[in-house]
Amino acid sequence: MASGTVRRWALGIVSLLNFAFVFISGADFIRFISFRAIYHNITGETTLCQDSIPWSVALQESSVLGSLAVDLGLLALFITQHSVLAWAPVKKALNSGLGALNRTAYCFSTVLALQTLMRYWQPVTGAPCLWSVRHAPWSVWFPLLCFSLHFLCWAIICSILVIFDYPELLGIKQVYYECFGLGDPLSHESPGAKRLLSHLRHPVCLELGVVLWLLPALSLDRFLLAGTLSSYLALAHSLDKQDLAYLCVQLNSKLQIFAEPHHGSTHTSDTKEK
Repeated sequence: MASGTVRRWALGIVSLLNFAFVFISGADFIRFISFRAIYHNITGETTLCQDSIPWSVALQESSVLGSLAVDLGLLALFITQHSVLAWAPVKKALNSGLGALNRTAYCFSTVLALQTLMRYWQPVTGAPCLWSVRHAPWSVWFPLLCFSLHFLCWAIICSILVIFDYPELLGIKQVYYECFGLGDPLSHESPGAKRLLSHLRHPVCLELGVVLWLLPALSLDRFLLAGTLSSYLALAHSLDKQDLAYLCVQLNSKLQIFAEPHHGSTHTSDTKEK
């Protein structure tokens, strides 16, 4: 009895510590990928690029090639970790060894790879920008527009994650169900929901695409980051018509729930008038 209680407490503490690590790393990721890049351009001036250097010269510089090689290696590390641990045989092996902490370990290793990428990322400052907004009045207004759209996209992303059952995505729900003997959370989902979750584990592709590409100045290393992550997100999804039909059914059911109180109040008022 005591050993079971200690085990449940240990699982809960590990899960909550992992949640805190993911939350802090998420804030760091927003700063790294979005607001830090816009901050360098908020006045319309940028020190991220050297537009006076021709591309033919920049691509022969050892500093530029070295930074690109480091950044490409960091992206390869993140994608490899994210893909290998999501591979069915590896997931099965980890699930048999870690049990309820399988999803927690996946999130922890993913965030650790992401922290490594952010910490050791090398900006390419010795090459021209692919584009740069520098002419008034857009040199002031466009960075502010980018900031506003980035803020909106991150608000939508956070809202979608909450709606998309973030406790299950972060492994908290698995630990909770294990502690109370409820089994696997996915076993309580409908077949349509299970199928959708297996095809769509990143429900924020459009918003993240806007954040990756919409910047006042696009440096060479940012182009590498945005292009690689966008391609990976596009290739990682396998949604089909059956998933779309399930989403439409769920959306219609939610709309009916919101409409029911209105119909009920209308019916009540009509009865009173009679």
